Amino acid sequence: MGGTMLFKKSDDLKVGMRLARPIYNKSGVLLYERNSLLSPQGIESIKKFGLIGIYILEPAEPVPPMTQADLEFERFQSMCVFAIADEMQRIQTMKKQERMHIIVADIQKNYGHLNSKVNFIQNLRSNEDYIFKHSMNVAILTAMLGNRLRLTRSDRNDTLIAALIHDLGKLSLPMDLVLRESLDTADKQAIKNAMVVAFSLIDEVMPANPAVKRMCIQYMKLKDAADKGNVYRAEDKIMIGAQVLLLADTFDSMTAMRYGEPPASEVAAIKYIIKNEDIYNRTVINALTESINIFNAGVSVELNNGDKALVIAENHQDILRPMVLTFRDNSIIDLSNRASANIEIKDIMKTMDNRHVMDIATLKNQGFTVEAPEFVEPRS
Repeated sequence: MGGTMLFKKSDDLKVGMRLARPIYNKSGVLLYERNSLLSPQGIESIKKFGLIGIYILEPAEPVPPMTQADLEFERFQSMCVFAIADEMQRIQTMKKQERMHIIVADIQKNYGHLNSKVNFIQNLRSNEDYIFKHSMNVAILTAMLGNRLRLTRSDRNDTLIAALIHDLGKLSLPMDLVLRESLDTADKQAIKNAMVVAFSLIDEVMPANPAVKRMCIQYMKLKDAADKGNVYRAEDKIMIGAQVLLLADTFDSMTAMRYGEPPASEVAAIKYIIKNEDIYNRTVINALTESINIFNAGVSVELNNGDKALVIAENHQDILRPMVLTFRDNSIIDLSNRASANIEIKDIMKTMDNRHVMDIATLKNQGFTVEAPEFVEPRS
């Protein structure tokens, strides 16, 4: 079900190509459905939106499955990123905010009260929109974590605001510096200085939320300590919001999609975070694994022994060691058993646009009872 979709840069789009993913405008209105054929007007719209490119389908390729929740996530992201970009630029240039409370309320309404996990779908980012998409995803993750942690309404609100503006200072820096793989001491200091200057605006821009500045400063100290391999200490009295922000920032940064640079998988990100649970609060880590789908039933994975397999059931005690069904001989391996201690999941199998490869049908054919997601068929 992975498909052979291709990524085409905007300048290489041609009339008649089929869309693999929907396109929405800044108001959340669906402009082009999955499976739509590109028209000359569609190509111009894509370039006008500033998209660096889109995923297209081969002529006979089936449309990748998406649930209603997946489609809503895409629609919400498309709307939200424009609003965040406008607001961050307004704060930076005019030293005032106008719609922050509306953005926070929208994110909280959509992702701050969920009882089920979501497919945390990453969209491709360019240098121009990286900070805005990152801030948006960190805020969405923050809303979900705040819900799982049962934070107070005030703490959720402050943490969401902090998530939206934690990278504000980077807007004043060249993006090749911000996104540089390896930073020297001077680079790190330049970024830190820009963040300090941006955080100094918070009291002026948001006088009704004094905890936001403190949270941002604590987040910056935590991140600086983490980069140096220093551990979190309970006696430091770090705000829970700062710990949530650090984890959400790390997870999104590691799994972000940039053109020409494959992202780390959720497996690599979760392994890294759990390995460093002296830096990342364990309770917050648990809230993350309770909020997003990683090893849900039907996900295709690759094991470290070279076998491919399907997840049969999650392991809520140890997210990295679910029960799987191997493709090679249809054997069942419970990775939580000591007998399977040497076998582990190497990675999740993904489509080119970074979605989990799902195969619910095989599980059902093998007699497993699986709650299948309701996929939405694209309109013809």
